[in-house]
Amino acid sequence: MQQDYNHSDDHITISHSEQRHAPSSASGHITGVKATSNGLIRDTIGAVAVAGVILTLFWLPAEYGIDLTGVGRVLGLTQMGEIKQQLYAEAAADDAALATAKTSEVAETPEVIETPEVIETPEIAEPTEVTTPSAPAVAVAPAVTEPAISAWQDEVSYILTPGQGIEIKLVMNEGAIADFAWSANGGTLNYDTHGDGGGKQISYEKGRSITDQEGKLIAAFTGNHGWFWRNRDNKDVTLTLFVRGDYSTLKLPN
Repeated sequence: MQQDYNHSDDHITISHSEQRHAPSSASGHITGVKATSNGLIRDTIGAVAVAGVILTLFWLPAEYGIDLTGVGRVLGLTQMGEIKQQLYAEAAADDAALATAKTSEVAETPEVIETPEVIETPEIAEPTEVTTPSAPAVAVAPAVTEPAISAWQDEVSYILTPGQGIEIKLVMNEGAIADFAWSANGGTLNYDTHGDGGGKQISYEKGRSITDQEGKLIAAFTGNHGWFWRNRDNKDVTLTLFVRGDYSTLKLPN
């Protein structure tokens, strides 16, 4: 080591040449971490496992109501998913009903036209008009209306608020027939006539923004057959249903 001594102030100075050639410490270098294939595979598997846990415990219950572990129902996520699926199904049904609404209305028309067949009965009484022309017309109208009203086996009525739905079903054997007539007072209703039982399901007819309907419900199999209505208007609608025929029980909402 080369050093210069200054006797006047007794200080020791180190020459610049020594500073330039001083060896550098090994700790001054940055050492990189080398990635291995085993480490990458292990990290990838770990990430997939975490994603699978999140998918199973949280995402599937919250989005689809599928709860494989039971944790989603405890956390309330399964109920959220079931509600979402119900709303999706209702929206899809409404969209499908838009395309079939006109077809449904045309299909309903023959059933409504059946009532004029009863009105034809005054034509038989026309011969009596020779004596009293106006009397038969007045007498026939109440005679046709009164039996129709009194002949209904059951009658129910419910007020549906905007967005509210209701389901009413008849317990019927296969091939049984029930006459029905329903009306939406104060607005319109979306409806779905369907049935279920014994592991079977069937959709008979759907309609959107309908004010009333009447016809015959023929059970495709033994089980529960009836209607689901939903009020899509922005005001209360009163649903009134009349039924009669071959059924054992009228199942009403709780």
